[in-house]
Amino acid sequence: MPRKRSTGTQLGQWAEQVAHRYLCEQGLHPIAHNYRCQLGEIDLIMQQGNTLVFIEVRYRKYNYFGGGLSSIETPKQQRIIQTAMHYLSTHAQYIQSECRFDVVVLSGTQTCPQLLWIADAFRVE
Repeated sequence: MPRKRSTGTQLGQWAEQVAHRYLCEQGLHPIAHNYRCQLGEIDLIMQQGNTLVFIEVRYRKYNYFGGGLSSIETPKQQRIIQTAMHYLSTHAQYIQSECRFDVVVLSGTQTCPQLLWIADAFRVE
């Protein structure tokens, strides 16, 4: 019987789980996973000290053409920022929190992933 191939959605969910586990090991505390609103989606929302961290997770098996990091261009960053603003407007307990936008890029295979965590990857302009 041939080996079943993972779909893009399954690989994305796997990458988010790996990133979540890694960030928890680094001391971040989970707040939300796959937060969605009409403006967009944020993969992970976590807290590090007094800072609320909005995290985009990207997986690319290969780093051709710049890998996962290069795929987070300005329009994607703006959607993430707008979604974060929506989250803050609907979760008053975090309105006074400092915020940061991080990116976790995974590459390689599921059996041997490489992870790169970029804290403060982009900012609100």
